Amino acid sequence: MNKILRPRDFLLTTQAAEGMARRRWSVAEIEAMVAAGILLEDERFELIGGEVVPMSPKGNRHEVVKQALQEYWFPKVAGGDVGLITETTLRTGADSYCEPDFLFWPRSIALADITVATTLLLVEVADTSLAYDTGRKAHSYGALGLREYWVINALTLTTHIHRKPSADGYGWTRKLGPTKRLVPKLLPALAVALAGLGLEPLADD
Repeated sequence: MNKILRPRDFLLTTQAAEGMARRRWSVAEIEAMVAAGILLEDERFELIGGEVVPMSPKGNRHEVVKQALQEYWFPKVAGGDVGLITETTLRTGADSYCEPDFLFWPRSIALADITVATTLLLVEVADTSLAYDTGRKAHSYGALGLREYWVINALTLTTHIHRKPSADGYGWTRKLGPTKRLVPKLLPALAVALAGLGLEPLADD
């Protein structure tokens, strides 16, 4: 990156004063800045409602839970009508995109054509980002019409299930512990109990 544009000691993040307007970015502008080297390709962030939201570094616990789910789910969808991809970029509008941990969609739809409306299930594994994933991001997904959204607390193994999307977020939410069977509404064959994967909670909910 051009050191003149971003000095070594220049902080990556900022927080606006309460009530002050912030510049709204578009996906196209962010992509142009990456292409120009203003933003690094390996900088991890999402764009939510035009705001750049840095993503927290993934801890070991996040990767342990994610790996267990990968080993369970990938064989179940192999060669079938449902596709599964991890950490893909899902563009949700002109000013928003995200990188979910797990995204399920009908294989009849090309990967480049996946939208929130065609997504069957989206799953996030959260350690330090739980409040954001169940708050701002959940509201955004609900308003966009994502039919089912899970957030798994990597430490407690409690899963926050969101259904019935609306302009106000989700009209139906549940929290289920690690021994409970999690059944996706549109993909019941992919039901899973986290405790059944050999995972144990590291903290109380």
